[in-house]
Amino acid sequence: MPTLPALTVFAYLVGSIPTGVWLARWKGLPDPRTAGSGNIGATNVARTLGKRMGVLTLIGDAIKGAIPVLVARACGLPLAQLSVVAAVAVLGHVGSIFLRFQGGKGVATGLGAFLALAPLAAGMAVAVFAVLFALTRLVSLSSIVAAATLPVVMGSVAELRPGALAAAVVAVVVIAKHRANIGRLLRAEEPRFGRGGNGAAA
Repeated sequence: MPTLPALTVFAYLVGSIPTGVWLARWKGLPDPRTAGSGNIGATNVARTLGKRMGVLTLIGDAIKGAIPVLVARACGLPLAQLSVVAAVAVLGHVGSIFLRFQGGKGVATGLGAFLALAPLAAGMAVAVFAVLFALTRLVSLSSIVAAATLPVVMGSVAELRPGALAAAVVAVVVIAKHRANIGRLLRAEEPRFGRGGNGAAA
């Protein structure tokens, strides 16, 4: 039976898969890192390579977050250890070994990982994202607040509490990766999705 260290290595490698970059290469399209915001996530891929590629990137990034958690759950790991696996998958996306330890912002991968780990908490974070995005069209703001929501919900539900610390680590990483967006938000210069600009979040 795989141990936690082996499963964290697996999670990091799976999380490291640069979905948008490899999809673009497979389709003979420009590397998303060379256009728009330069981010490898679904938002920038959608803006620069088309909505279909953006959706495929979103799905792929979410799946690569979910797979390690589902494998670890099948191995019988408790929630606290499952949450470590989930967090490491996100760290793989943020610092991919395939991209010289560069990567995206971790939103979609975190979504997939925590949907597999704690569907209730992840679902509430998604609801927060959806409401904020509908009101503002700001992917970055919606992502930041949704990321911050996740550990709060997990810490508030007794059976999910063992995973709250890992969720907090992921939230800090996601928010830190949005530091340039935060600066633009404070200056009221952040582009709104669908109205030009980049504003990539994932």
